[in-house]
Amino acid sequence: MSTITAAALRELHRLHSQLADLRGRLERGPKQVAGHEASVAQLTQAVAAAHDTVKQTRMAADRKQLDVKESEQKINTWRSQLNTASSNKEYKALEEQIAAGEMASSVLEDETLELLTRVDDLVAAAAKAEENLKAGQAELEKVRAHVEATSETLRSEIARLEADLTEAEKALPGEFLSDYRRVVRNMGAEGMAPAEDGTCQSCGQQLTINMQADLTLNKPVFCKSCGCLLYLPEE
Repeated sequence: MSTITAAALRELHRLHSQLADLRGRLERGPKQVAGHEASVAQLTQAVAAAHDTVKQTRMAADRKQLDVKESEQKINTWRSQLNTASSNKEYKALEEQIAAGEMASSVLEDETLELLTRVDDLVAAAAKAEENLKAGQAELEKVRAHVEATSETLRSEIARLEADLTEAEKALPGEFLSDYRRVVRNMGAEGMAPAEDGTCQSCGQQLTINMQADLTLNKPVFCKSCGCLLYLPEE
């Protein structure tokens, strides 16, 4: 049966773990950029929506102001007609129209004032949305620059560790390689674990006496529960 030292397995596990960490960091970079790009897109939509709300509210206020002017013109017309009323009945009817018109005009003026006040609030909200967008854009550029600056370093470190791993794997017995590669292919760095105090440190499974003896003899041992390739920790 092939043998492989615990030191060799520890080194392989270290290399796989470091590579997994570096590859994860390299993959997270573009995802971080994409996340900030999505945030900026949302902030851009928020700015557009805020300005559109300002525009629509201003238009509504303008329409109300026109309604107020039309109401005032009608009231002025009715007032002028008072002087030419042909009867008390007509005079009284005009007075009632004027009173109703003035009441309606007062309501329109209040609604117009409310809309104009709301416009001021919406303009302030739109300005705040623009500030948020600028902050989001600045953060995006910051993250993008950081990812670009670190990606090359990560790739270089990954290449170095991959070369070290290839060199370390050359020491593995040929008859053991297929089992080793199967575990690494299926489980990655999580496919190797130390066996401490007779227990697999990946899943907590208790090792048999024979498995512990094989580890001591530098024979390949796989956890019967999780399938990890086991090795003895450094003393």
